[in-house]
Amino acid sequence: MEELPPKLQEIIKLFQSVQEPKAKYEQLLFYGKNLKPLETQFKTKDNKVEGCVSQVWVRAYLDLDGNVVFEADSDSVLTKGLAALLVNGLSGRPVNEVIRVSPDFAVLLGLQQSLTPSRNNGFLNMLRLMQKKALQLAVEAEKGEISGPKMDENPVGVSNSGGLGSRGKRIKEKLERELSPVAIEVEDISYQHSGHAGVRGSDGETHFNVKVVSEEFEGKSLVKRHRLVYGLLQEELQSGLHALSIVAKTPSEVNGS
Repeated sequence: MEELPPKLQEIIKLFQSVQEPKAKYEQLLFYGKNLKPLETQFKTKDNKVEGCVSQVWVRAYLDLDGNVVFEADSDSVLTKGLAALLVNGLSGRPVNEVIRVSPDFAVLLGLQQSLTPSRNNGFLNMLRLMQKKALQLAVEAEKGEISGPKMDENPVGVSNSGGLGSRGKRIKEKLERELSPVAIEVEDISYQHSGHAGVRGSDGETHFNVKVVSEEFEGKSLVKRHRLVYGLLQEELQSGLHALSIVAKTPSEVNGS
Protein backbone atom coordinates (compact mmCIF):
# COMPACT_ATOMS: atom_id res chain seq x y z
CA MET A 1 0.00 0.00 0.00
CA GLU A 2 2.94 2.32 0.69
CA GLU A 3 3.78 2.30 -3.03
CA LEU A 4 0.38 3.72 -4.00
CA PRO A 5 -0.17 7.45 -4.69
CA PRO A 6 -0.67 9.37 -1.40
CA LYS A 7 -4.23 10.44 -2.16
CA LEU A 8 -5.21 6.88 -3.08
CA GLN A 9 -3.75 5.71 0.22
CA GLU A 10 -5.94 8.23 2.05
CA ILE A 11 -9.03 6.99 0.22
CA ILE A 12 -8.22 3.37 1.06
CA LYS A 13 -7.76 4.25 4.75
CA LEU A 14 -11.10 6.06 4.70
CA PHE A 15 -12.91 3.01 3.30
CA GLN A 16 -11.10 0.70 5.70
CA SER A 17 -12.30 2.82 8.62
CA VAL A 18 -15.91 2.25 7.53
CA GLN A 19 -17.10 -1.21 8.55
CA GLU A 20 -20.66 -1.32 7.22
CA PRO A 21 -21.01 -2.18 3.49
CA LYS A 22 -23.95 0.24 3.29
CA ALA A 23 -21.75 3.07 4.55
CA LYS A 24 -19.10 2.28 1.91
CA TYR A 25 -21.83 2.31 -0.72
CA GLU A 26 -23.06 5.71 0.48
CA GLN A 27 -19.50 7.05 0.36
CA LEU A 28 -19.28 6.04 -3.30
CA LEU A 29 -22.56 7.81 -4.01
CA PHE A 30 -21.16 10.91 -2.31
CA TYR A 31 -18.07 10.80 -4.53
CA GLY A 32 -20.27 10.40 -7.59
CA LYS A 33 -22.49 13.36 -6.76
CA ASN A 34 -19.45 15.59 -6.28
CA LEU A 35 -17.53 14.62 -9.42
CA LYS A 36 -17.37 17.43 -11.96
CA PRO A 37 -19.29 16.43 -15.13
CA LEU A 38 -17.21 15.69 -18.20
CA GLU A 39 -17.79 18.04 -21.12
CA THR A 40 -19.78 16.45 -23.94
CA GLN A 41 -16.95 16.87 -26.44
CA PHE A 42 -14.88 14.39 -24.43
CA LYS A 43 -17.52 11.65 -24.34
CA THR A 44 -15.99 9.88 -27.31
CA LYS A 45 -15.41 6.27 -28.28
CA ASP A 46 -11.71 6.55 -27.43
CA ASN A 47 -12.57 7.75 -23.93
CA LYS A 48 -15.26 5.17 -23.27
CA VAL A 49 -14.56 2.35 -20.81
CA GLU A 50 -15.42 -1.03 -22.24
CA GLY A 51 -16.95 -3.81 -20.15
CA CYS A 52 -18.93 -1.59 -17.78
CA VAL A 53 -22.59 -2.06 -16.89
CA SER A 54 -23.11 1.69 -17.31
CA GLN A 55 -21.57 4.14 -19.75
CA VAL A 56 -18.29 5.53 -18.45
CA TRP A 57 -15.84 7.95 -20.05
CA VAL A 58 -12.32 8.84 -18.94
CA ARG A 59 -10.17 11.71 -20.15
CA ALA A 60 -6.49 12.31 -19.32
CA TYR A 61 -4.04 15.15 -19.90
CA LEU A 62 -0.78 16.47 -18.43
CA ASP A 63 -0.74 19.48 -16.11
CA LEU A 64 1.90 22.20 -16.05
CA ASP A 65 4.23 20.00 -13.99
CA GLY A 66 3.93 17.02 -16.33
CA ASN A 67 1.67 15.05 -13.97
CA VAL A 68 -1.43 13.22 -15.18
CA VAL A 69 -4.85 14.73 -14.55
CA PHE A 70 -7.95 12.61 -15.03
CA GLU A 71 -11.56 13.56 -15.64
CA ALA A 72 -14.44 11.11 -15.83
CA ASP A 73 -18.21 10.79 -16.02
CA SER A 74 -20.93 8.14 -16.10
CA ASP A 75 -24.67 7.89 -16.57
CA SER A 76 -24.88 6.00 -13.25
CA VAL A 77 -24.27 7.72 -9.91
CA LEU A 78 -22.69 4.60 -8.41
CA THR A 79 -20.36 4.06 -11.37
CA LYS A 80 -19.60 7.76 -11.30
CA GLY A 81 -18.58 7.29 -7.68
CA LEU A 82 -16.15 4.52 -8.63
CA ALA A 83 -14.72 6.73 -11.37
CA ALA A 84 -14.43 9.64 -8.92
CA LEU A 85 -12.51 7.43 -6.50
CA LEU A 86 -9.90 6.78 -9.19
CA VAL A 87 -9.90 10.37 -10.45
CA ASN A 88 -9.29 11.69 -6.92
CA GLY A 89 -6.73 9.00 -6.10
CA LEU A 90 -4.63 9.16 -9.27
CA SER A 91 -4.83 12.74 -10.54
CA GLY A 92 -1.83 14.99 -10.15
CA ARG A 93 0.68 12.14 -10.00
CA PRO A 94 3.56 11.26 -12.36
CA VAL A 95 2.85 8.85 -15.21
CA ASN A 96 5.18 6.14 -13.88
CA GLU A 97 3.41 6.22 -10.51
CA VAL A 98 -0.01 5.83 -12.13
CA ILE A 99 0.94 2.88 -14.32
CA ARG A 100 2.56 1.08 -11.37
CA VAL A 101 -0.74 0.89 -9.44
CA SER A 102 -1.73 -2.77 -9.15
CA PRO A 103 -5.38 -3.74 -9.61
CA ASP A 104 -5.00 -5.64 -6.32
CA PHE A 105 -5.43 -2.37 -4.44
CA ALA A 106 -9.18 -2.70 -5.03
CA VAL A 107 -9.24 -5.50 -2.45
CA LEU A 108 -7.96 -3.06 0.17
CA LEU A 109 -11.05 -0.91 -0.34
CA GLY A 110 -13.30 -3.71 0.90
CA LEU A 111 -15.99 -2.98 -1.68
CA GLN A 112 -16.66 -6.57 -2.75
CA GLN A 113 -19.79 -6.81 -0.61
CA SER A 114 -21.06 -3.44 -1.82
CA LEU A 115 -20.63 -4.13 -5.54
CA THR A 116 -21.80 -6.78 -7.98
CA PRO A 117 -19.08 -8.78 -9.81
CA SER A 118 -19.83 -6.87 -13.02
CA ARG A 119 -19.32 -3.52 -11.26
CA ASN A 120 -16.08 -4.75 -9.72
CA ASN A 121 -14.92 -5.76 -13.21
CA GLY A 122 -15.97 -2.39 -14.60
CA PHE A 123 -13.97 -0.65 -11.87
CA LEU A 124 -10.82 -2.52 -12.91
CA ASN A 125 -11.51 -1.67 -16.56
CA MET A 126 -11.60 2.02 -15.59
CA LEU A 127 -8.19 1.66 -13.95
CA ARG A 128 -6.77 -0.11 -17.01
CA LEU A 129 -7.99 2.64 -19.36
CA MET A 130 -6.58 5.34 -17.10
CA GLN A 131 -3.21 3.61 -17.07
CA LYS A 132 -3.32 3.13 -20.84
CA LYS A 133 -4.04 6.83 -21.33
CA ALA A 134 -1.25 7.81 -18.93
CA LEU A 135 1.20 5.66 -20.89
CA GLN A 136 0.03 7.21 -24.18
CA LEU A 137 0.66 10.67 -22.76
CA ALA A 138 4.18 9.64 -21.77
CA VAL A 139 4.87 8.36 -25.28
CA GLU A 140 3.47 11.54 -26.86
CA ALA A 141 5.55 13.64 -24.48
CA GLU A 142 8.72 11.84 -25.54
CA LYS A 143 7.87 12.55 -29.17
CA GLY A 144 7.14 16.20 -28.41
CA GLU A 145 3.56 15.87 -29.58
CA ILE A 146 1.57 16.76 -26.44
CA SER A 147 -1.76 18.25 -27.51
CA GLY A 148 -2.46 20.61 -30.35
CA PRO A 149 -1.72 20.33 -34.08
CA LYS A 150 1.70 19.42 -35.41
CA MET A 151 4.21 22.20 -35.93
CA ASP A 152 4.25 21.44 -39.64
CA GLU A 153 0.91 23.23 -39.93
CA ASN A 154 2.75 26.48 -39.19
CA PRO A 155 5.69 26.76 -41.68
CA VAL A 156 9.08 27.92 -40.49
CA GLY A 157 9.36 31.71 -40.59
CA VAL A 158 5.62 32.23 -40.02
CA SER A 159 4.09 33.55 -36.82
CA ASN A 160 0.47 33.87 -35.85
CA SER A 161 -0.92 36.48 -33.46
CA GLY A 162 -4.23 37.21 -35.12
CA GLY A 163 -7.20 37.61 -32.79
CA LEU A 164 -5.13 37.62 -29.61
CA GLY A 165 -6.09 39.64 -26.57
CA SER A 166 -3.67 41.41 -24.27
CA ARG A 167 -2.44 38.24 -22.50
CA GLY A 168 -1.95 36.38 -25.78
CA LYS A 169 0.09 39.24 -27.17
CA ARG A 170 2.24 39.39 -24.04
CA ILE A 171 2.88 35.64 -24.26
CA LYS A 172 3.90 35.88 -27.89
CA GLU A 173 6.12 38.93 -27.34
CA LYS A 174 7.85 37.30 -24.36
CA LEU A 175 8.58 34.08 -26.23
CA GLU A 176 9.79 35.96 -29.32
CA ARG A 177 12.12 38.11 -27.22
CA GLU A 178 13.62 35.24 -25.19
CA LEU A 179 13.62 32.34 -27.66
CA SER A 180 14.16 34.09 -31.03
CA PRO A 181 11.91 31.49 -32.70
CA VAL A 182 11.95 30.78 -36.40
CA ALA A 183 8.25 29.97 -36.07
CA ILE A 184 5.71 30.66 -33.34
CA GLU A 185 1.98 30.29 -32.95
CA VAL A 186 -0.04 31.38 -29.92
CA GLU A 187 -3.68 30.37 -29.98
CA ASP A 188 -6.28 31.47 -27.41
CA ILE A 189 -8.63 28.53 -26.77
CA SER A 190 -10.19 29.87 -23.56
CA TYR A 191 -13.63 29.93 -25.17
CA GLN A 192 -13.57 26.11 -25.35
CA HIS A 193 -13.44 25.75 -21.59
CA SER A 194 -16.78 26.29 -19.92
CA GLY A 195 -16.61 27.30 -16.30
CA HIS A 196 -13.59 29.54 -16.86
CA ALA A 197 -13.69 33.31 -17.23
CA GLY A 198 -11.50 33.28 -20.30
CA VAL A 199 -13.06 34.36 -23.56
CA ARG A 200 -11.17 34.83 -26.81
CA GLY A 201 -9.72 38.34 -27.00
CA SER A 202 -10.58 39.30 -23.41
CA ASP A 203 -8.34 40.18 -20.47
CA GLY A 204 -9.53 36.96 -18.81
CA GLU A 205 -7.78 34.64 -21.29
CA THR A 206 -6.97 31.43 -19.43
CA HIS A 207 -6.12 28.63 -21.90
CA PHE A 208 -3.61 28.71 -24.77
CA ASN A 209 -1.99 26.46 -27.34
CA VAL A 210 1.64 27.51 -27.81
CA LYS A 211 3.77 26.12 -30.63
CA VAL A 212 7.38 27.23 -30.95
CA VAL A 213 10.29 26.29 -33.21
CA SER A 214 13.57 27.58 -31.77
CA GLU A 215 17.27 26.73 -31.70
CA GLU A 216 17.10 27.36 -27.94
CA PHE A 217 15.58 23.88 -27.61
CA GLU A 218 18.61 22.14 -29.13
CA GLY A 219 20.04 19.52 -26.77
CA LYS A 220 17.15 19.87 -24.31
CA SER A 221 14.71 17.12 -23.38
CA LEU A 222 10.97 17.68 -23.77
CA VAL A 223 10.62 18.29 -20.04
CA LYS A 224 13.38 20.92 -20.05
CA ARG A 225 11.84 22.63 -23.09
CA HIS A 226 8.49 22.85 -21.35
CA ARG A 227 10.07 24.10 -18.14
CA LEU A 228 11.86 26.79 -20.13
CA VAL A 229 8.55 28.01 -21.58
CA TYR A 230 6.80 27.84 -18.20
CA GLY A 231 9.64 29.77 -16.61
CA LEU A 232 9.37 32.55 -19.17
CA LEU A 233 5.62 32.82 -18.57
CA GLN A 234 5.64 32.69 -14.75
CA GLU A 235 4.10 36.15 -14.41
CA GLU A 236 1.17 35.12 -16.58
CA LEU A 237 0.76 31.80 -14.75
CA GLN A 238 0.59 33.67 -11.46
CA SER A 239 -1.94 36.18 -12.71
CA GLY A 240 -4.72 34.10 -14.25
CA LEU A 241 -3.23 31.94 -17.00
CA HIS A 242 -4.72 28.53 -16.19
CA ALA A 243 -3.30 26.10 -18.74
CA LEU A 244 -0.80 25.85 -21.59
CA SER A 245 -0.60 23.19 -24.27
CA ILE A 246 2.96 23.32 -25.56
CA VAL A 247 4.62 21.99 -28.69
CA ALA A 248 8.32 22.84 -28.61
CA LYS A 249 10.59 21.77 -31.48
CA THR A 250 13.98 22.60 -32.99
CA PRO A 251 14.31 23.72 -36.64
CA SER A 252 16.03 20.43 -37.50
CA GLU A 253 13.13 18.44 -36.05
CA VAL A 254 10.64 20.36 -38.18
CA ASN A 255 12.66 20.29 -41.39
CA GLY A 256 13.45 16.62 -40.95
CA SER A 257 9.82 15.55 -40.42
